[in-house]
Amino acid sequence: MPRPSASQPASRKRARAENRPVAPNPAPPNPANDMAMPKVLVIDDDHLVRRTISRILQSGGYEVALAEDGAKGVAKFRAERPDLVITDIIMPEQEGIETIIQLLRDNPSARIIAVSGGGRLGSMDFLTVANRLGAAATLRKPFEPAELLGCVARALAPA
Repeated sequence: MPRPSASQPASRKRARAENRPVAPNPAPPNPANDMAMPKVLVIDDDHLVRRTISRILQSGGYEVALAEDGAKGVAKFRAERPDLVITDIIMPEQEGIETIIQLLRDNPSARIIAVSGGGRLGSMDFLTVANRLGAAATLRKPFEPAELLGCVARALAPA
């Protein structure tokens, strides 16, 4: 008969000594199970970029929704109410600046991260414009996964 270790509770030691079945140790409470994962909506016209950002976010514990342009992104935002939106700036159909304006018109407290690989309006950088419109943060492509996750964590942090 196996000997109970000193770290086992007395009731478990008695059950083993009396050759009775022992219930497994209960799992410790996991606070992450009690809280919903934050949902992030990723809007980007490039399928590979959407998929890459999605994988990075999922590895960081986030739930992800995807849209391939600003118009579809705004519709998904209205339907799903994500905690954060990451939007590209340069896209066909509806570009990111217009998307940011619509999202903030729908919900002035929306948290938005604007991403772009470049582009200027005269002497004005699109990411600077996004920031002035109310984006919580901006990221210039390409970026590292840790950069993205850090930016997302900061954008979702309580104000």
